[in-house]
Amino acid sequence: MTIFRDLSQHILDIAENGVKAGATLLHITIEEDTSADILRIVVQDNGSGMNVATLAKVQDPWYTTRTTRNVGLGIPFFKQAAEMCEGTFAITSTPGAGTTTEAAFQHSHIDRPPLGDLAGTLLCMIVGFEGVDVLYEHRVDDREFTLDTRDIRAILGDDVPFSDPDVLAFLSESLREGMTSLQGEVA
Repeated sequence: MTIFRDLSQHILDIAENGVKAGATLLHITIEEDTSADILRIVVQDNGSGMNVATLAKVQDPWYTTRTTRNVGLGIPFFKQAAEMCEGTFAITSTPGAGTTTEAAFQHSHIDRPPLGDLAGTLLCMIVGFEGVDVLYEHRVDDREFTLDTRDIRAILGDDVPFSDPDVLAFLSESLREGMTSLQGEVA
């Protein structure tokens, strides 16, 4: 059993770790290959990274850098969720260069948590992680959706925040349409 009900919550937790480590770019990749029966989630950040000793501890639920509690459950439960679904988990990090977290799941596994509200989760990241850009790539077989906040920021300029109501509406609609396009043609 995991503390998160869906995979979008795991993604948000991993992204938040990167932001706390000083990341200015989050690169989130989701690949769904239904013919190979694989769902792969990769979250990369350009934060401060971790040394070898910290990297070795980060998968231990009794280790945390937080001062508000004595356990760090996010990464260990993400790993557990993947492994319970005939998948794999890996985390790599380089001090000063960032961290990459990758989980793969058997796509059709009965215990695989749903992806959840990815559009809502991404919107929270884009608006909530001030000064952090998000590159989101999601592939389902031969369909692909990409959103890069650096492109949007280049159009808006520095004077218009992502929290502006019109920008927020645009982002929300773009994300929802992108996610819908991944479902393929509906009869």
